Amino acid sequence: MAKSRTAASRPSPFTARNIALGALVVVVFFGGTLWAMDKFFPRNTLTQNRPAMTALPPLQAAARASQIVAPVAVANIAIRDVLEANAPRNLNGKRDNPLSDLLGKAEIGWTIARGPIGVAGTNAGLNISTTLNGSLRAVGQLANQAGNLTGAVTGLLGSQVGRGIGGLTTRALDQRADIRGNVAVTSRPSLLPNWRIEPNLAANVSLAETGMTIAGIKLNVGNEVKPLLDRTVNDQVGQLSARLRNDRTLELTARREWAKLCRSISLGAAAKDAPNLWLELRPTRAYAGQPRIVADWVILTLGVQAATRIVPSETKPDCPFPQRLDIVPQLDQGNVAIAVPIDLPFTDLNKLLEAQLKGKTFPDDKNSPGEVTVLRANVAASGERLLISLRVKARERKSWFGLGAEATVHVWGKPVLDQKQQVLQLADITLDVESEAAFGLLGAAARAAIPYLQTALAENARIDLKPFAKSALSSIDAALGDFKKPVEGVEVEASVKDLRLVGIEFDSKTLRVIAEADGTVRAIVRKIAAQ
Repeated sequence: MAKSRTAASRPSPFTARNIALGALVVVVFFGGTLWAMDKFFPRNTLTQNRPAMTALPPLQAAARASQIVAPVAVANIAIRDVLEANAPRNLNGKRDNPLSDLLGKAEIGWTIARGPIGVAGTNAGLNISTTLNGSLRAVGQLANQAGNLTGAVTGLLGSQVGRGIGGLTTRALDQRADIRGNVAVTSRPSLLPNWRIEPNLAANVSLAETGMTIAGIKLNVGNEVKPLLDRTVNDQVGQLSARLRNDRTLELTARREWAKLCRSISLGAAAKDAPNLWLELRPTRAYAGQPRIVADWVILTLGVQAATRIVPSETKPDCPFPQRLDIVPQLDQGNVAIAVPIDLPFTDLNKLLEAQLKGKTFPDDKNSPGEVTVLRANVAASGERLLISLRVKARERKSWFGLGAEATVHVWGKPVLDQKQQVLQLADITLDVESEAAFGLLGAAARAAIPYLQTALAENARIDLKPFAKSALSSIDAALGDFKKPVEGVEVEASVKDLRLVGIEFDSKTLRVIAEADGTVRAIVRKIAAQ
């Protein structure tokens, strides 16, 4: 009996208190387990109830058309120096004896030295001029036939004059006369498709009137010398024309610069841990306008068209030099227009988007019935739209308890490029049907916050592309530095001043922003290297 009383008096372990404590332990353990799993093995809540995605084909490495137009201004003084170094300084020749009946053993020769060469530009072309200074010299003696003239001259002019002329038959002649004049050469240069220059030179010789008297007979020195001088000058001009027409300086210079353009330019990494990108430049066409002549310069404008594309590693493109130079209407302005595709992985865009939205609460109105706080954000491409997935916490404000819950919502939007602000933003924002139902489960207050969330995304889901544009701009500008390396007598000014964003395209992994770098380039030639 005692035994039974003892067993009956023992307290039962299934008391309400013990049951409550056990339940609490289970709840804490279960909650701790869930916390630990979320902490160390987090779930991707942003993919919950995500709508079906439309896969996109990979972006093609399509080349973009770029161009560089460079006016090359050649100073007249540079042309003058080349002419000074190559034009002969002295000319000489002999004239056939115009008085063979009177002058027997006589030679009539001329020697002329040119002065400094002047070069000036006019509407008619390039004028090249110099002065001429020299002398005509007649050396010899009167012919025997002159004696036969003595009697006739004596009868006509008197014995005294006749005896004077007769005396010349025994005297040697050595007479001189000055020669003064100018040579003017006009050039109307034109470019040829075979990378040559046709100078189109035309010369004109003018001499001052100067007389020489031989045995009482007056000779016009200018008339005697000019035919000979014309022939000599025209021969020299013809040789110069042939030399300029066959000169390869333009072609060789163009080949050198063409090789500099054919390359890959490092653009650096688009973001941290992203691969280094390269801009491949492949020149494909050369063109030029006809030379333009102004007062002190001859301006030759050359243009190059190139295919540009972004590649993941440095390449060595094949760029055959064009055998033909396309001649186009006059080009007045020099410019650089390089198309630059900038590739941005969506993994990097996610970081930028989350930095824009995480922790923000909408609407920012304390009188609204509810609010939504963004906890996480993610963006993905599908078809022609982008899907932004948001992990949010919705909370009502009217209740003292401030009840709320978390949910994942998906928002569709069409990417639009704001060219002026250089930002990527979303337009036509709509809440996915599944997400709208999820919001409905959070209560009326959460449903009331939906329009605010859509408006907030339109205003805040913006990706600033300025840092990427700035990086590409500085890389291209640095690459142009190769063309500014000092060369004797040549100054090159090249810079990229602006980079415009002109379009976007994307696949499932990458967003590509198409940019165009605009700049200026020009060259000044103050000295032409000797060939």
